[in-house]
Amino acid sequence: MAAMHVLFWFSTCFLLLNSATALQCWKNTTCSGPTDAAFPGPWEANIFAPASRTVSPVSILSKSGEFISKFLGISQLSGNGSGLVFDFGIEVGGLVTLHYSTTGQGSIGLAFTESKNWIGEWSDSSNGGFKGPDGAIYSAFNNSGTYSYTMPNLRLRGGFRYLTLFLITNGTTTVDITDIKLEISFQPTWSNLKAYQGYFHSSDELLNRIWYSGAYTLQTNAVPVNTGRQVPFVAKGWANNGTLGPGDSIIVDGAKRDRAVWPGDMGIAVPSTFVSIGDLGSVKNALQVMYNYQNPTTGAFPEAGPPLLQLGSDTYHMWTMIGTYNYILYSNDTTFLHENWAKYLLAMKFIYGKVGSSGLLNVTGLRDWARWQTGFNGSEPNMILYRTLLTGADLSIWAGDTSNLNVTWHTRAESLKTAINQYCWDPSYGAFKDNATATTLHPQDANSMSILFDVVDTSAKAENISSNLLKNWTPIGAVAPELPGNISPFISSFEIQAHFAIGQTARALDLIRRSWGWYINNPLGTESTVIEGYLENGTFGYRSSRGYAYDSSYVSNSHGWSSGPTSALTEFIVGLSVTSPAGGTWKLAPQFGDLRFAEAGFMTSLGKFQASWNLRRDGYSLTYNVPRGTTGEIVLRCLSVGKFPSITIDGRPVSREANPQLDGPVILLNGVGGSHTIVVR
Repeated sequence: MAAMHVLFWFSTCFLLLNSATALQCWKNTTCSGPTDAAFPGPWEANIFAPASRTVSPVSILSKSGEFISKFLGISQLSGNGSGLVFDFGIEVGGLVTLHYSTTGQGSIGLAFTESKNWIGEWSDSSNGGFKGPDGAIYSAFNNSGTYSYTMPNLRLRGGFRYLTLFLITNGTTTVDITDIKLEISFQPTWSNLKAYQGYFHSSDELLNRIWYSGAYTLQTNAVPVNTGRQVPFVAKGWANNGTLGPGDSIIVDGAKRDRAVWPGDMGIAVPSTFVSIGDLGSVKNALQVMYNYQNPTTGAFPEAGPPLLQLGSDTYHMWTMIGTYNYILYSNDTTFLHENWAKYLLAMKFIYGKVGSSGLLNVTGLRDWARWQTGFNGSEPNMILYRTLLTGADLSIWAGDTSNLNVTWHTRAESLKTAINQYCWDPSYGAFKDNATATTLHPQDANSMSILFDVVDTSAKAENISSNLLKNWTPIGAVAPELPGNISPFISSFEIQAHFAIGQTARALDLIRRSWGWYINNPLGTESTVIEGYLENGTFGYRSSRGYAYDSSYVSNSHGWSSGPTSALTEFIVGLSVTSPAGGTWKLAPQFGDLRFAEAGFMTSLGKFQASWNLRRDGYSLTYNVPRGTTGEIVLRCLSVGKFPSITIDGRPVSREANPQLDGPVILLNGVGGSHTIVVR
């Protein structure tokens, strides 16, 4: 009877999307998300998100993972140990409800996994990987009859593709599974999971799929605030009932785990969120929880939010500060900025207080992403500090600060840049060392960031770094020397942007196709999201090569820190980005690579921003539509060396004599709001 009450509750809370009387959102959250896509079009076919918050498996596999049939209704388990694997086809997450009838007594076990590698009667690892297996949960039945079972809220499974059902019985009991329904828990304030506020489309279908896999990953990472991983971790099984922060929805690092706010991850996840799904409310809540748990005496931010609440990371401290800049840039939420400005100033005082007489940051909060060497004058944290100072300078203006912090922080940034190039540059190799020591390690993270954050002091250095980064490449991605044997799509997200930033378009696209293309086409993965990391031998044992205690199934196959191509393809290939809060000013600087056309768009509080380009036999056309009253910089590439092109804007010729910037390999134009077409021949 209790099970029937549960089903009735679900039927009233989770209405079908085509209902004309109510919106459907997760449990008791407010349906505050968008109801329609901002840019409807054929590209919506690439969205992995389902059309309803209630979904069923698409196919049935054997216990060994072999395809049996499509999921059409009744499936049978017969005898002790019998089992079937139900494939949802994509990453999903939430609470499963089973309807079944039996001929005797026993239990049905439910086990979950993201990767096909781990399907079986034990779920893949999500509880911390150190104390015991996740195992399975069970629906018991005492005699023959008809039953329904809904997973308890505590056992919500945040991320999985495969559901294994297996029978435990002493006799010859048969179970007929008559229905399987999953109520999706992520993106809890959205009634329509396909209501993307951004889009991307190009002539390369692989790149399109990669862009949307990053976007869908970010949806699975926007979770109800009362569904964090329980800390301390349970001894066996799993528990997702931890409080993560304020509001109804919050962005976390992964769907399956850790299900906590990690500001370093947000350095990649937030820009990609902005250009795709547009869920800045979840971003705001994630940042606010970091301010709420700031050390009021020292100014230090936690490395991770509650309930994990991990401390002791200088780099993640700075990523909270950079994340604040990104959020204000995309939202123009000056109320949030003013409410937290005093805490931001304390955070800057804390981190800059660690700059020593050499002019370099001396790292004492040693925790970082998975890299295995940290501390002292590490080049990576110094690159991040440079970015922190520059973004802080902009924030001081946006906050209306009158104490000249903009000048002070710019001056400190320039001094830091000089020190980094003096002490960390290795001229014999042509890249930055891992530290201001005699080390021979030239890391992927610091060198990628040095270009992207403009720390390099000459263009020749940037080109050398870009070339030397290729030495880390394998057929399936770039190995990070600072985490030997491992490929990190998180750090590679910075690398692809670095290549784009200096016009090495072919290199950036090559790395996207190698790494993200390899995973999206891997039949052992989710084929819908982006993975936390993997080994250079092509297995999903990320970090296991460094002697970590957890098993390989602990790897997250839906991790927002790996979504870099989603923002990069919009901001570099289409070339559209905002340069002041909510896009009051913007930039349009397309790169073509080997593509024939590309287009993208996103929303801000000012309205729609959209751009597209098409290559022609005699040049290219570039169309953009941005809110009136905004202004921007347009960067046009010359397709022929030494030949000045013919340029028209809305059919009117652009005079070279009247525009002194019309010279060199790129052409700079001042852009204005509205809808315009530029043709370059």
